[in-house]
Amino acid sequence: MDISFILILALAAGAMFLMTSRTRKQQREAQNFRANLAPGQEVMTGSGMFGTIVEVDEEADVIVIESTPGNQSRWLRAAIAKLVEPPVEAEEELADVETSDSVYGSAASDTTGPAKDGDDLVVPDDLSGLTDERPERDRRDDGSESK
Repeated sequence: MDISFILILALAAGAMFLMTSRTRKQQREAQNFRANLAPGQEVMTGSGMFGTIVEVDEEADVIVIESTPGNQSRWLRAAIAKLVEPPVEAEEELADVETSDSVYGSAASDTTGPAKDGDDLVVPDDLSGLTDERPERDRRDDGSESK
């Protein structure tokens, strides 16, 4: 046999080993994650549904998720895709608003109150209000009007 043929076979076997070991590691991590699910955790399913774990049935491998108060559904443990980070607390949001106020001024964060005098903002319903309504014949190539 030729030495290059043996070398190609060895490289192919090495590549296959590396690919399968990475896949096995990811499967092990996913299995450990799903094994440690507990009531009270916020999760997302593989189909994108968010909810809180209410009950874990170890024997049947079923997780009961509450998506909205009083709305519970049963899911296979394998359908849980990931944990969802808890929502940001109000104190952290308040700190962010104070930071933006110091940078942009207090008017930047005051979007919920009524408009102040002289602050009327007209938003067109469609793009027709944004176009120049002068006929083409009244415009020059440089954008200025003809007299």
